[in-house]
Amino acid sequence: MSKSTESAVRLLILLAIGTMAGAAAFTHVHDLSVAHGQPDWIGWANAVAVELMAIYLGLEIRARRGAGRPVGLVGSLLVAFALLSLAAQVAEAEPSVWGWTVAAVPSLAFLALVKVVLSNAPVAPPVDEPDQPTAYQYEEPATVEPVRPAEPMPSIAPAVVPPRAVVPSNRPHVVGIIR
Repeated sequence: MSKSTESAVRLLILLAIGTMAGAAAFTHVHDLSVAHGQPDWIGWANAVAVELMAIYLGLEIRARRGAGRPVGLVGSLLVAFALLSLAAQVAEAEPSVWGWTVAAVPSLAFLALVKVVLSNAPVAPPVDEPDQPTAYQYEEPATVEPVRPAEPMPSIAPAVVPPRAVVPSNRPHVVGIIR
């Protein structure tokens, strides 16, 4: 099988699983919303919000990984929306272990699909972004050891230093936090 044929087959499988899992998940969230007093259109709005948010977050994780940006918050949100979808599916199931397991299949298939697709994302080198504002960043000065002369210096007569008021000091005055 050629690479292009294999890629086409993989894409078709991905679309089939995604479509079926999405349809089941949309229906479960809609039905649960309506069963608990929401009007029909709000049931569909809830289904769209929960399911498409999970898909969007999966795509956002892929984009952030490609750019070398952190994905912690987005990953947590993806798990939260996937669990919300899973809870809606299980709540609509027959109250038995097999009923809950079969009802959970669409959400679990979707999560597995997202994981597989995202694991194929190319990883870019991390972008060098500062963790703190530049006003608070500073570089440590390099330590310089004093150079000792090889010969002793000849004695020099002490210089006459003018009074302080006459010659301004060349030392900057430090105001604020001293490092």
